[in-house]
Order: sequence, then structure tokens, then C-alpha cells
Amino acid sequence: MGIKKYRPTTPSRRFMIGYDFSEITKKNPEKSLLAPLRKSGGRNAYGRVTCRRIAGGHKQMLRIIDFKRNLLDVPGKIVSIEYDPNRTCRIALVEYPNNEKRYILAPVGLQVGEQVVSSDSKDIEVKNGNCFRLRFIPQGTPVHNVELVKGKGGQIVRSAGSSAQVVAKEGEFAHLRLPSGEVRLVYLDCHATIGQLSNVEHEAVKIGKAGRMRWMGRKPVSRGLAMNPVDHPHGGGEGKSGQGNPHPVSPEGLPTKGYRTRKPGKYSDKFIVKRRK
Repeated sequence: MGIKKYRPTTPSRRFMIGYDFSEITKKNPEKSLLAPLRKSGGRNAYGRVTCRRIAGGHKQMLRIIDFKRNLLDVPGKIVSIEYDPNRTCRIALVEYPNNEKRYILAPVGLQVGEQVVSSDSKDIEVKNGNCFRLRFIPQGTPVHNVELVKGKGGQIVRSAGSSAQVVAKEGEFAHLRLPSGEVRLVYLDCHATIGQLSNVEHEAVKIGKAGRMRWMGRKPVSRGLAMNPVDHPHGGGEGKSGQGNPHPVSPEGLPTKGYRTRKPGKYSDKFIVKRRK
């Protein structure tokens, strides 16, 4: 698993950094675990743009990922490590004795031929890819794909190279240090998977050119300062004028560049022990 630099045959190639895909063992995905992924173009049911800067992009199929890991006490064999265009980490195809196949998020070091298991008991080995309750996971262990509601499936810590750490257990809660630095309470009966997620080098990737962002479905960003007053609060004026606001704002007039948008008094505030930095 790693990254590669390109020969500078063009200006855009000079600083481009991409994946070498050395960890990928199978090129074509499992057809039974695919679903169509329809593009919205950032538009709602009325055809109005509700999310800017979304358009185009390469055609993709959705890989159905088993975030719940609810096939308990049945060891599955890793058949392949695959690429998923819809997420930053790699995925692993697991085959169970009843010939059922499922995709899971692949942690660092998971190899083809290894066995992984999900269980509610404490007799399972603490190793990469195994999934069980936080109650039975030792303190200091890195985990990913963490549930917030028992049985709902993993909702947090799912991106490339990320992992949370079990720092303490108190009463019916585990204290998890999240990748952001936030320490959060999670019920001990919620499930988590052992290990750090794969594709750790994702942060070193450099896009290199605008066209590659278009393949990813991202349109160019137009500065508010370059717009008309009807389109943006920063727009208008003669020549190169200032933004006219005491602070930068979004098209809707909300402060931006660091403005906290979390709702005060949110229900989950009681689960946050320490805020992110």
C-alpha cells in the first residue's frame, strides 16, 4: 500500500501524487453487492440547486458495505482487498461458510486468507478486523466503524487512516478519543471493529489538475467577490473592491471561515466529555 509520483510530462503532472494500488487484489467488484448510484447534480426534487459545486463525475456503482457486522460467531474468510470509489479506505470481501459474501471496511494489515469474526462474547481474539462490543475491548485499543446506537451499525470513524482509541470505561459508557481529539461517551454494548483503517497515505495524495476534481464530481468554485450583489453578499462594486462585510459570509449571509454551526443545547452534548480542538 502506498503512493506514487508521476513523471512531469505536463505542468499538471509535475506535482501530482496518486495511489499505486499495490494492496488491491481484485479488479472487478462482486456483482451481488452492487447497487446503482444516481447523481443529483446538487439539485432537489424541484430541480433547484440546493448544494453548490456538484456536477458531473465518473459513473460509479455503490458497494453495499456491512456496517452492522451482525452475522455473529461465524468466522469469515477474506477473499480480496478492493477499491471503493465512494470512500477513501479500502474494502475487503468476506466469504462465510454458507457462501454468503459481504463487504467490510479493511483495516491496516488485513491479508487475503485471514479469518475475521463478529461476536457478542469476550472469548474472541483481539485482532484486526474482528468486531465485538466495546465492553470487551481492552483500553488503549484502536478501533473503527463505531456504533452510536446498539444494532444500528457503525456511524463514525470510517475514513482512510482513521481510528478511535478506548481510553477509559465508566459505568455503562466507554470513553473514546476520536480522530478529531474529541473524547466522547459511547454505550459499552455498542459494537466496534479492531484496528486502524487502511489507505493511511490518503492524506499525501495531490490532485494535480482541475480535471481530476471534475472526475470526482466537483465543480469549480467561483469567488463571492467576483459575483453580482444579487448572487452573493460579497458581490458588486467597481473594479477590485473589498468584500464590504466586517467578516466573510456565505451566500446566505452566515459567517464563515471557522464559524461554529453546531446547534446549542444539542441532545448529544451530554455525551461529549472533551471538545475537539
